[in-house]
Amino acid sequence: MAKKKAENGDEAARPDADRFNKEGKLKNSFYEKELRDLHIELVRLQEWVIHRGLKVCVVFEGRDGAGKGGTIKAITERVSPRVFRVVALPAPTEREKSQLYWQRYIPHLPAAGEVVIFDRSWYNRAGVERVMGFCSEDEVKRFLTGAPMVEKAMVDSGIILLKYWLEVSPEEQTRRLTARIDDGRKIWKLSPMDLKSYSRWYDYSRARDEMIAATDTSWAPWHCVHSDDKKRARLNVIHHLLSQVPYESAPREKVTLPKRQKPKDYQESRYEFRFVPMPY
Repeated sequence: MAKKKAENGDEAARPDADRFNKEGKLKNSFYEKELRDLHIELVRLQEWVIHRGLKVCVVFEGRDGAGKGGTIKAITERVSPRVFRVVALPAPTEREKSQLYWQRYIPHLPAAGEVVIFDRSWYNRAGVERVMGFCSEDEVKRFLTGAPMVEKAMVDSGIILLKYWLEVSPEEQTRRLTARIDDGRKIWKLSPMDLKSYSRWYDYSRARDEMIAATDTSWAPWHCVHSDDKKRARLNVIHHLLSQVPYESAPREKVTLPKRQKPKDYQESRYEFRFVPMPY
């Protein structure tokens, strides 16, 4: 009977029907279960990073709409922002433009017991700055030559450096950016720069190809992620990140709540506290 159902295209007969819907995207129920399990592991990782004083730096790059923000949110929503620190720098000031290029990024690198996540990073120079004409080709060449050496110094100092490129298809990028236009929750994500960048797909492709070829090293390799299915991309990135940082369960005492003190002479206040309205 199961074979007959499968031949008729019955969704329930497919061996992966508990994971994927008819469109081939991950089902919410499966995604939420897997994400919960991965969040537990991220908390274990967090405690180990603190316990051993590890320094972890994670770089996310990709085109507009590739899913960087959602992936970072999925990583950080159940861990401490004091340990998992997200860095999303604005456009450089005039003073920063006059500095050594790496100068504005180095202060944000992790210290012991920290995981720093860059939502776009020093690779702006090889991507948006290059494509949009914010730097010269000579500056790009110097960056591509120097980046592996700077990253080697980072790794030699004890930083665990992970670099992710989220790869979105042109069709899916168009769908996502179009959806932002009429969504009041997402319109802030669609800047004039994003619109200009959208029209230069192949300029970005050429820039990406040269960037990865020049900076994909044994000590700081690029990890590319298919991101048309956001949920799969998030799970795959978290799973991979956990595999790249050796960790164990950090020692900790069993948590038990202490007894609450007795009120003794305390009397409930008669002050009229200013509670917020409750329209819900």
